[in-house]
Formats: sequence, structure tokens, C-alpha cells
Amino acid sequence: MCAYSGDEVRRVVRRACELARGRRKKLTSVDKANVLESSRLWRRVTDELVRREYPDCSSNMCWSMPARCTWHGGRPARRDRDREHVRRHSHRRSLGAGWIHGLLPSASLGDGPRGLYEPIHGSAPDIAGRGIANPFATILSVAMLLRYSLGLEKEALAVESAVSAAIDRGVLTADVVPAGAPAATTVQAGQAVLEAL
Repeated sequence: MCAYSGDEVRRVVRRACELARGRRKKLTSVDKANVLESSRLWRRVTDELVRREYPDCSSNMCWSMPARCTWHGGRPARRDRDREHVRRHSHRRSLGAGWIHGLLPSASLGDGPRGLYEPIHGSAPDIAGRGIANPFATILSVAMLLRYSLGLEKEALAVESAVSAAIDRGVLTADVVPAGAPAATTVQAGQAVLEAL
């Protein structure tokens, strides 16, 4: 059972539009309106709300999640310069990065500054304590918390830059390291970020 109300959709879309206004005023909603009635509701309500309440934001809809992920992954220059466009279905973003478990953070945001932040792949309890978990998405989730809940943009950028620096140095865990290259442990990857920070 997948149930949504118009009010619930409006609440989420308003939040997404407010975040988009802080960037380049671009909003992309990815859905499966071709097969799901709930997605058709999302699409209709989003279109009406953006036109009525956020005319300064540009909005587009995409019904094919895999196609959208391929489009974003293959044409990164089309994405928002300050990260992805604000959009729903964050778990699909990892496909655009090339990994189902990705290096990407996620946020579930409500009204106000509170949010729930975690890697898009969740906490991976099945590999806990083995030293093989990739910590980058968790660390990047902290950057999102700094930005969206605490309003600390400079600090968020510092965390994101530190993760990028660790990756650029080739400190990669087994899930993303190129074949034949040595894999970093969870602790080594985290330490590389800390050193860069």
C-alpha cells in the first residue's frame, strides 16, 4: 500500500522549493507516474504548487528513474553546481554515482531545521566491525546536517572538501577501489578525511 495526501506532497515540495531557492532555483522531481497513481498525484500537486507559489523556480518532471540517473551521471555539468538539484528519491542518486551503495548522503527533512541524516545505503549492520564499511557517505551526511539543520555552510563545505581530498589521494575502501589497487579500511578512510579537514 502506497498512500499519500495532497497536503503531505505540498509540505515536501515546499521544503524542496525553499532549498532550491538557496541554490540555482532548479527543482527536479523523479517519479514513476507512468505506473503509479501516487506518482501521478505527486506530479500534479508539484506542478500546480511550483507554478502558483514558486514561479521563480524552474521545475521539471521525469518519469523514468533509471533514465534520469543515467542522464545525471553521464552529464554532470547539467546538474546543479552546488550538488544535485533538490529532488525526491535520494536513494536513486547513488545509481548516478555508479554504485548502488554509493558515496552519497541523504536527508529526510521536515518543516524547520530538524532532519534525519544518513548514508543513502543505511547503516550496513551486516558488515559492522569488519573494517570494510565505506565511511564517506556517513561523513557527508554530517555535512548535510551542518548545512540544513545548523546553517553552517562554511563548515559543511569544509567537510565535503575533506572527503574529496581523501578520495583524490586514492584512499578508497574495497567497495569503490579500482581492481588491483589496495583497499583502505574504514578507519584509514576516516583518518584521511580527518587529516584533510
